[in-house]
Amino acid sequence: MNIIPKPASITEGVGEFHLTDQTVISSDEDAKSIALWVQKFLQKSSGFPLPIENTVKDDSEENHLTFLLVSNSENIKPEGYKLRINPSRILIQGIDLAGLFYGFQTLRQLLPKEIEQNESKNDIKWKIPCVLIEDSPRFSWRGFMLDVGRHFQPIAQIKKMLDQMALFKMNRFHFHLTEDQGWRIQINKYPKLTEIGSKRNNTKIGGWFSKQYRGQPHEGYYTQGEIQEIVRYAKERFIEVIPEIELPGHSRAALAAYPKLGCLGTQMEVPAKFGIFHDIYCAGKEETFSFLQDVFDELLNLFPGTYIHIGGDEAPKKRWKSCPHCQQRIVEENLDDEKDLQTYFVNRMIDYLTSKGKKVIGWNEILHPNLNPEAVGQWWIGGKKKILPHLRQGRKIIVSKLTQVYLDYNYVMTPLRKTYALEPIPSELEPKFHSNILGVETPLWTEWVPNKLRFEWQVFPRIIAVAETAWTQKEDKDFQSFMIRLTSIYHRLTLMGIEPAPLKDVNPKRIKRFLKMHSIGKWPLV
Repeated sequence: MNIIPKPASITEGVGEFHLTDQTVISSDEDAKSIALWVQKFLQKSSGFPLPIENTVKDDSEENHLTFLLVSNSENIKPEGYKLRINPSRILIQGIDLAGLFYGFQTLRQLLPKEIEQNESKNDIKWKIPCVLIEDSPRFSWRGFMLDVGRHFQPIAQIKKMLDQMALFKMNRFHFHLTEDQGWRIQINKYPKLTEIGSKRNNTKIGGWFSKQYRGQPHEGYYTQGEIQEIVRYAKERFIEVIPEIELPGHSRAALAAYPKLGCLGTQMEVPAKFGIFHDIYCAGKEETFSFLQDVFDELLNLFPGTYIHIGGDEAPKKRWKSCPHCQQRIVEENLDDEKDLQTYFVNRMIDYLTSKGKKVIGWNEILHPNLNPEAVGQWWIGGKKKILPHLRQGRKIIVSKLTQVYLDYNYVMTPLRKTYALEPIPSELEPKFHSNILGVETPLWTEWVPNKLRFEWQVFPRIIAVAETAWTQKEDKDFQSFMIRLTSIYHRLTLMGIEPAPLKDVNPKRIKRFLKMHSIGKWPLV
């Protein structure tokens, strides 16, 4: 049974259930939203009416697909499910709606692949093997991050990714909305953020060391109405959208719109090249904090979820060292240096967002002995020695290791087997601290991802490997089994309009990897 992520327990039965024009979907009132979603999904490819009954009868129901919320006494974990298929009935049970939804995603993969098409097929026999599956996730955080700052992505592409995330039981969409090269969200109080900050005159192409440029402008942003549309679409698929507003670094687009927010206060353009820039938000000016609080106030009305991401990575301190406002702040706050000043900056924003009921995430550069203890760290770079003390002190961490789950690298640098091999919990970490690892998130940075073809080549199939790592228990993972199941899943991806990297290219031999390592660029400081 070619199911990804691999379920915790599969007991194969005898016979098949046949989905027909007489099949009925049944649910109690609490699970009706799931029944409606499933009805709409199945109708498009089967053409069957699939009426919904808002009552759940006994096991004698014939030709029913039933969704049932149960109590904890059923021994089902949060987001978990029990899927029972016999020749006359399909029953999906869960203690929450997410579990019922994920149970259907498993059922979906047991149906013929044509179920993924957007048009009905009359010549398909919609048969499903009889089976009992009991399943639940290893981690509560199963995420994908998309950078839309470097290259803007249309809403249709984002929805397509949310559909794929749902299929593979991923539940966090980290929406990286601001960058040096583009501000991508409408903020009513500061219209220049999109009038100026969402546009650049050119774009570097050809890699880090190239001197070539595309020779045409690049622009785009999401209106607040479009953001609400994305959030609604994600919520229907049990995905929380986590917005990221980068601070204090990666802020050139905002400074191009409002130069006074920087230390120099001089006019600058939205950059056409990529890398790390010295111009960042000024930590000494109160208007910087007023601006950011205003921005977050508008975000609070758009993103109802638990978390907000504030970035915090790659913030050079050159401007701060020569800025009288920043130096005065260091003296007034009795700080030791510019590194402490960043912690002060970050803590002010964390305290503000916490007062609004939000939990705050930042890249692991924000980790500091004086950092607000409630802040969540996202571990992308650096060794375990830097992270383990924070885990042992109770800090929550999301794992996004650069060398294994960064999707912007090619398959020479990060082959599929290397991504699949990620183990999120460090072997040195004592079991009593394991729960401080929230889970896994795989980022796609889009410096060199200008179009749909490149986007999908970079993302698929590695995101599917991450999905299995985040869901499936460590002892149940097996790469050879994964590759067999992935081959079957590829047929579904094609029908869903996804163009993944060819399987023959995703696991290059070691000699090929060694010979082509020179193609990997470094991060320039400009």
